[in-house]
Amino acid sequence: MTNRMFRAIAPALTLALGAGLAGCATNRSLESVHQPVVSRSNFTLDVATYGGALALPEQRRLAGWFDALDLRYGDRVSVDDPSGSGATREAVAALAARHGLLVSDDAPVTAGAIPPGAARVVVSRSSATVPGCPDWSSKSDTNLNNATYSNYGCAANSNLAAMVADPEHLLRGANGTGETVVMSSSKAIDSYREQKPTGEKGLKQNSTEGGK
Repeated sequence: MTNRMFRAIAPALTLALGAGLAGCATNRSLESVHQPVVSRSNFTLDVATYGGALALPEQRRLAGWFDALDLRYGDRVSVDDPSGSGATREAVAALAARHGLLVSDDAPVTAGAIPPGAARVVVSRSSATVPGCPDWSSKSDTNLNNATYSNYGCAANSNLAAMVADPEHLLRGANGTGETVVMSSSKAIDSYREQKPTGEKGLKQNSTEGGK
């Protein structure tokens, strides 16, 4: 091949080589490129405080707001109170306890200033999704790059994102008590097994003779 011919076909060879390298830049591992993404949203409600406490009408309004949000496991409830009133926090904690939730110690930063004589209740909710799924961009019958299918992992990871009770566990796992669901649910079984038999100290002697 002469130099003149090589210069003529060099651009075509460059394009072909680039296309080949692009085809090689595919996922050849067993890890899916489609992974759950966790996003968090903050919902806020400013409640009026009277004398450092939450009045009954405001408690009812807050309870209705919790019901409208369908407050559930995985949500984080916090109180941003400039006055730092313990009575307001206890009132919010009592309403959150109806949904099985505790009030967090720290409140996230939210937009807007808190009105004077008010406290802000913040509900943080996380959700998990798998962007880009389903992915039918490639053919499943022909794959010369020894790569995983483009839709590989979409079903399993999408189901995981939909079923996880607390999406935050996908980021850092469960923490706090250090107990698993199995460990906590087996406490009743362990208590039953460790209970001493009622007849361990002998049976109580009772007379069958009636009194005169």
